[in-house]
Amino acid sequence: MAHFLSAHQMHSQAQELIQLVVSRKGKDSASSVFASILDTRGTHAHQSTFVFNALMNAYIDCGFVPDAIQCFRLVRKHRIRIPFQSCARLLDILIKSNSPAGAWAFYSEIMDCGFPPNVFSFNILMHSFCKDGKIKEAQLIFDEIGIRGLKPSAVSFNTLINGYCKLGNLEEGFRLKRVMEEGNVFPDVFTYSVLINGLCKDNRLDDANQLFDEMCVRGLAPNDVIFTTLINGHCRNGRIGLAMEIYHQMLRKGVKPDLITYNTLINGLCKNGELSDARNLVDEMSTRGLKPDKITFTTLIDGFCKEGDLDSALEIRNEMVKEGIKLDNVAFTALISGMCREGQIIDAERTLREMLRVGMRPDDATFTMVIDGFCKKGDVKMGFKLLKEMQSGGHVPGVVTYNVLMNGLCKEGQMKNANMLLDAMLNLGVVPDDITYNILLEGHSKHGNPDDFDKLQSEKGLILDYASYTSLLSSSDKTTKDRYKR
Repeated sequence: MAHFLSAHQMHSQAQELIQLVVSRKGKDSASSVFASILDTRGTHAHQSTFVFNALMNAYIDCGFVPDAIQCFRLVRKHRIRIPFQSCARLLDILIKSNSPAGAWAFYSEIMDCGFPPNVFSFNILMHSFCKDGKIKEAQLIFDEIGIRGLKPSAVSFNTLINGYCKLGNLEEGFRLKRVMEEGNVFPDVFTYSVLINGLCKDNRLDDANQLFDEMCVRGLAPNDVIFTTLINGHCRNGRIGLAMEIYHQMLRKGVKPDLITYNTLINGLCKNGELSDARNLVDEMSTRGLKPDKITFTTLIDGFCKEGDLDSALEIRNEMVKEGIKLDNVAFTALISGMCREGQIIDAERTLREMLRVGMRPDDATFTMVIDGFCKKGDVKMGFKLLKEMQSGGHVPGVVTYNVLMNGLCKEGQMKNANMLLDAMLNLGVVPDDITYNILLEGHSKHGNPDDFDKLQSEKGLILDYASYTSLLSSSDKTTKDRYKR
């Protein structure tokens, strides 16, 4: 019937009929439906292309992609003219389905049947493979472009160069650039951007600068991405002076820095201890119509805290709150760390509580910093209170946290409690380290029997396990008892 309708130019009716049959037969019905249509074509064989094209489209519309592929293979097997229109549609779906291997297999099949290849499809498939890190497959597709009688475009080269550079294979990236130039395909801004980024990640900053100069000599205008890439590379390597030079060059060329550019520079300046310049850059950024974001503020808070300028860090925090930007884990942790370093342990604890109140989960290191602060002030009791809060909040404190508490107890001369803490550690499966035992030995040396001081002091740094520690203490106790007996 479908052949009859098609032969009488009733194409829409034929399509509707085939659509109805496919929807009723459902998935995995391609073989039986194809056979039925093939058996009923009679004298209308010349209309087969339209009918089988309609059949493939019907399976595609129903989402039965494997059936559509099977229809194509059956058409090819019976030497019927290939319905390229539905093949192109099916290829497009396969390419978009995040299955580049399946798309490439189908593309190869239809090209072998005379489907006209195009560079655009090759480029998309290469990009899909590169995105998945499958550079060998991407290279095979690139090579196939030439085999199929086509010429790779700048996009073809760039896609493959980007794939190699992301995997750290800069040599292959530069080899492709040479092949590109030899084939009179000119590298564009994207080509240079990818290669400069690769060089910066590899800390080859002088090479990156040379490539940047080459690009400018060739009349290509660097964009904000390239400038920011270079700035980031120099900042990461502590070359903040060069990063600032590139920033000023960017401005001279009329390229507008974005928030990422400014945050990169501000981070570099903060890490270099140039907080005043970082603040000035924030002001400059604001005059250019860019508002500081969470990253900007957090970077400044962290920078000021590390420099010991807690007042400025708190000032930034207030600005952040005023702008309606919520502090994140990094900002809270930086403030707590700064307060602990400055001995402002009550403020540190208050900030920790605020962090918990807003639903954030401080990590073990943050809790330990505050516990250490209280222990150093002689308030070991508060340290243990925080330990319990850690545990009730789902944390499993490690040896560093216990060492901090152990140190606090030993400095207070609470050696009995220190030994009990050691037992608690072992019961919880927390393995003490050499620091744990040497803290305990230091405590016993200072707060134990004075006659044992020299012996215990000489063993410091040599005690690595529980057996050695208890053996040494037992020996010390025995010596003390023998003296009393005499």
